[in-house]
Amino acid sequence: MASPATTLVTTLFSLLCLIQIQSCSAEGAPLQEPDRVLSLPGQPQSPPVSQFSGYITASEESGRALFYWFFEAQAHPSKRPLLLWLNGGPGCSSIGYGAAVELGPLRVKRDGTGLEFNKYAWNKEANLLFLESPVGVGFSYTNISSDLTNLEDGFVANDAYSFLVNWLKRFRQYQDHDFYIAGESYGGHYVPQLAELVYERNKEKNKYPYINLKGFIVGNPETDDYYDMKGLVDYAWSHTIISDQVYRLVKKVCNFKLFNLTDECNDVMNIVYEEYHKIDIYNIYAPKCNTAENTSSNVDYTNNFQVKKNFARRIRIPAGYDPCFSNYVEEYFNRVDVQRLIHANVTGRTKGRWKVCNDSILNTYNFNVSSVLPIYSKLINAGLRIWVYSGDADGRVPVIGSRYWVESLDLPLKTQWHTWYHNKQVGGRFVEYQSLTMVTVRGAGHLVPLNKPMESLVLINSFLRGHTMPK
Repeated sequence: MASPATTLVTTLFSLLCLIQIQSCSAEGAPLQEPDRVLSLPGQPQSPPVSQFSGYITASEESGRALFYWFFEAQAHPSKRPLLLWLNGGPGCSSIGYGAAVELGPLRVKRDGTGLEFNKYAWNKEANLLFLESPVGVGFSYTNISSDLTNLEDGFVANDAYSFLVNWLKRFRQYQDHDFYIAGESYGGHYVPQLAELVYERNKEKNKYPYINLKGFIVGNPETDDYYDMKGLVDYAWSHTIISDQVYRLVKKVCNFKLFNLTDECNDVMNIVYEEYHKIDIYNIYAPKCNTAENTSSNVDYTNNFQVKKNFARRIRIPAGYDPCFSNYVEEYFNRVDVQRLIHANVTGRTKGRWKVCNDSILNTYNFNVSSVLPIYSKLINAGLRIWVYSGDADGRVPVIGSRYWVESLDLPLKTQWHTWYHNKQVGGRFVEYQSLTMVTVRGAGHLVPLNKPMESLVLINSFLRGHTMPK
């Protein structure tokens, strides 16, 4: 005989199904309930966190399944938008970076023993969905090994779209919510490409489900190879990373508009990266992580340089509160009890240790898209809300390069550069164009929510509400 508590829960689930608030199985239980995470090792008892995690199928035929971690908004989730977050790399985990270090409500402690509540989490403003993409990243897997050598931007966008459609079937209560996409670094490709795919398929309502896409926001985003590389070199020179002589040599021998850089250009760019290897390229004013076990800090920028732009795509946690944070994140998510409670690796298909970044994906990824600027032009004309933000201490995808490509769009100017403030201090600058806003965050590196959590919360609040940054 069922207990009174069990009967009450069953009755509530049935009522939710009857009024179609939730997607339900034949037995009447919401399909999302098996994914609910009640508590995690070392999680603080308060405040309460409503969270779900597990797998969503991206391809039945290939057996591709993508892992997600979802946090409902801290207040009024039924009235808040849905925000999908994508990290880049390619090959880096949105769980290990975005969720557990940057903007999620539960952050891994610096000793790796447990979690702490992030009072500047973005689920103050939105229902927050993190996705490990593409397959091979983190806990996401495929049954066909050739998938891992065929990864390219179109493949990734299609899988992310399939994930999103199937996730919304499981979490039906969010189907009509305003939907936004956010990300950083190589997410500068993933985010607009997924937005374009959603936009195009929304036109075919008889064939695809409608997703209420309103816009996207990207941080320190890789966008256009020419402007990104030009900005990287100009930033290195203007911030005294490289000498005048090296800068002039780069200008003389490198044509970044070429898809295949010359050997002469590769050689001089290796000099640039040798200088950056001495500091933290992702946050040039912060201390570098020098622990031997931190593989992220031991990246050899001269490796893989013959593959265009493949150097340093291995995005790592920069020095912020702790320059060796990725060690602790990996320690936590490789715990058997943690994996069991977040419903990860339940079939044993993900082999070996979980890593913040999968180097093999970086080394085999097919970089066949040199610019996503045509997507910007299309989606700007479609009226989507588009924001770009940039931590101004990042040397990897520096603010200068982003300013170059934003200006190349030749958009009508709405407001000139302004200073924005937080707690009576300068938070950065911003400029508003027609349908696009660019914001800088003063003193932040590549991972803005890690380095400047309070300012990043102001940023996402302004974006989602369609407000101007506070002057």
